[in-house]
Amino acid sequence: MKNNKEKNDLNSETKKEESAKIETISDFSEDKSDALYDYNYLYSHKDIDCHLPLLITDLGEKKLYDSLSQCNRCGYCETVCPTYMLTGRESISARGRNQIIKMAMTGKIKNKEDAQESVFSCLLCGACQSACYAKVQTPEHVLEARRGIKNYSDTFGVKFGMKILLEKPEALALWIKLGFLMKKLGFAWLAGKLGIYAILGMPAIKEAQETIDNPPLKFLTDYLKKDSDLNPETCTAKEEKITWAYFAPCGPNYIYPKVGLSTINILKRFLGKGIFLDNFCCGLIAYNYGKLKDAKKFAKKNILLFEKYKKKFGDFIIVGDCSSCVAFMKTYEQLFADDEDWRLRAKNFGQNIKDILELAPKFEVKELSGDAKEKLQLGRVTYHDSCRACHGQNIRQEPRDILKKLAGDKFVQLNESDWCCGGAGAFAFTQKQLSKKILLRKIKNIACSRAETVIAGASSCLMQINVGLKNHYPSAKVEHFSVFIDRLTSATARQNDRTTENSNKN
Repeated sequence: MKNNKEKNDLNSETKKEESAKIETISDFSEDKSDALYDYNYLYSHKDIDCHLPLLITDLGEKKLYDSLSQCNRCGYCETVCPTYMLTGRESISARGRNQIIKMAMTGKIKNKEDAQESVFSCLLCGACQSACYAKVQTPEHVLEARRGIKNYSDTFGVKFGMKILLEKPEALALWIKLGFLMKKLGFAWLAGKLGIYAILGMPAIKEAQETIDNPPLKFLTDYLKKDSDLNPETCTAKEEKITWAYFAPCGPNYIYPKVGLSTINILKRFLGKGIFLDNFCCGLIAYNYGKLKDAKKFAKKNILLFEKYKKKFGDFIIVGDCSSCVAFMKTYEQLFADDEDWRLRAKNFGQNIKDILELAPKFEVKELSGDAKEKLQLGRVTYHDSCRACHGQNIRQEPRDILKKLAGDKFVQLNESDWCCGGAGAFAFTQKQLSKKILLRKIKNIACSRAETVIAGASSCLMQINVGLKNHYPSAKVEHFSVFIDRLTSATARQNDRTTENSNKN
């Protein structure tokens, strides 16, 4: 009996020690300190450059473990999580992901690769965060876990790609043009075989370019640099007040230059004089791939550009037309949570960033006449909420209001409009089956609306929905918000000019 009691006491002490070890969430003796970084079983002190020291949450600044602990497992997120709603699997719900990441941190999941499916199947759409009363930052938790499980930043391709994007963006542009030229000539397969995109650290572009109907050989920056009216170096503060600066995201720049040109037209038409920043990549790609040092470099370059021209022209807003990039730039402060100087500068920068969607109330428009609608062949129009617009920036009503004004009774609401389309950056190419199921639900809703034009505000949405419509509902097309508004407001302007001319004749 005594031996059994001693054995039980020993087991009890062992369990207490193991429990204490789990509570410290560290298996590295040198990590047991008051450092800002939350070292744990998921990642060690050696990987701190790939992780955020703190998360800026609605409930204050938190380390990753504390941020995860904000989830009380109520389950509201499961009613909006696309991956859970399609599969019914707790492990790929927002609630499940938070618990699995927490278990990996505390060592309860011994092999961190066991959490791989859970974190890599997340769309990062943010629907869960919108539904959550505590605004638990599940997308950020997932990214932190990804960086701990499979750090892409160590691969040569990613390192080389980020270096080129940072230091030689012109070389990157030439490389992408080469791939697009091969596609136009019917040799898209050859670009893949030669590893043109893999060398750049962006293998997903190989599959992405296959979904592009007409890849451009002239990029957006090629057009904008030739527009002397947009050149900040030749403009002077004595001229007309600069009210806006255009930021060219990578999607409109490399894939959809018409989007950027339309945005510029709209800004000139409604907001007056502006400039082109000739910016760098926003850094979202680096951020998502775990290259946080590079993400900070991209952010600093763009912040410095803003500060330079603010000193010259005074206050102005920076306008972007890809909701994913804009939403990320609004959170630059998160990158510098442990750097007081740059944090303040990043916060100021973020406060001056605007999505073209949220500027819609500033556009003074009237409903098109029946004749104008007929000439434009304007059929039923609906609006798809890009995830990083509605969940990332809470932009919902502004674009709808202007679409209703212009299209009138031609505008129809879309059921589950904020349901992710399944594009989610490279998700469509890394999680193909799940992405297709998510997309099919979106296309079914579009078909039920009987819309002929679907309006979206993010590059990945344009690409993904275009594929879905071509395959399942070819009578409809997807169009960027800027392109649609530019087309209709230019028609309105012509209509007003004709009305003025007629009144003058009378």
